[in-house]
Amino acid sequence: MKFNADGSINRYKARVATKGYAQTHGVDYEETFAPVAKMMIVRTVIALVAAKGWHLHQIDVKNAFLQGELKQEVCMSQPPGFNSSTHPKAIWRLKKPLYRLKQAPHAWHSKITQYLHRNGFRMSKSDNSLYIRSDSASPIVIILNVNDLVIGGEHFVEINKVKSLLSDKFEMTDMKELHYVEYECIMVVFTLFLRTVLV
Repeated sequence: MKFNADGSINRYKARVATKGYAQTHGVDYEETFAPVAKMMIVRTVIALVAAKGWHLHQIDVKNAFLQGELKQEVCMSQPPGFNSSTHPKAIWRLKKPLYRLKQAPHAWHSKITQYLHRNGFRMSKSDNSLYIRSDSASPIVIILNVNDLVIGGEHFVEINKVKSLLSDKFEMTDMKELHYVEYECIMVVFTLFLRTVLV
């Protein structure tokens, strides 16, 4: 289920998912770890943005896990309802990571990290979900939380340049100014009132 900022249901989504529990380590997966944004980092960045009067925007990457690259050969049986009438016993060889595949989060995180590094961002030493670009007159911070990116910066122009940079590589939905962060199934709501309180 996808939710709105007020907690109401926005829409239902369905995906083809793998039986990741049937995978064998060393055979069809190696690395599985992918960091998730810590709430402390989210709060710290929001406090920084409020204190400096910066802008905070959010973008959602569509089908994020499908953006990753598989390093191992992974096969799966045809899911119910998609069986081929001509080849009913055929199996699928995956070209991209699907949801529930053990290495899918790691593959996606590696792909976007490499892209951000190539474009001037460096990963924070204190949190692998925080990226900073400080080599320009207008610093930019990005928090990566699975498929959601929160972008903070002083100028709209610089934020829009980063959005354009990311949308050149990944299919995304621009959610404009940050209103909420979905964090471990808890909806944390931020309003413009927050800036007034923190300043």
